[in-house]
Amino acid sequence: MSLSEEERVAVVSYRIEKAQNAIDEAEKVSAIGLWNIAANRLYYALFYASTAILIKKELAAHTHAGVIAMISLHLVQQGLLSTEDIRLIRKLFSLRQEGDYEDFVEVTEEEIQRYLPMVKILLDKMIGICNTL
Repeated sequence: MSLSEEERVAVVSYRIEKAQNAIDEAEKVSAIGLWNIAANRLYYALFYASTAILIKKELAAHTHAGVIAMISLHLVQQGLLSTEDIRLIRKLFSLRQEGDYEDFVEVTEEEIQRYLPMVKILLDKMIGICNTL
């Protein structure tokens, strides 16, 4: 994706806004017990933040797995994210996949209650990274 600096700034800002909206949505659907949807929104909060970082770094990936791989390659190796952070992103990707596409799989309240605070912390960290690039 070839973007001007002005376009890149606009897209990065939009993706960060989408990430923040997704975490808000995760909290709202959690409050009414929609655990599969909450898992989806938790994952997408991290996905949107990841794509914002990649755009800011002028990197591209064309799949979800590619985004995760690029974030791992470029941010873990630079010491900006930990391997635990990447594990969380991968876990949420897997949970979202299962909740969205697998038959007879239900994400549990316990899973969402475990991951929600972790995602909030990681999202803040990723937004901070994005703002300092």
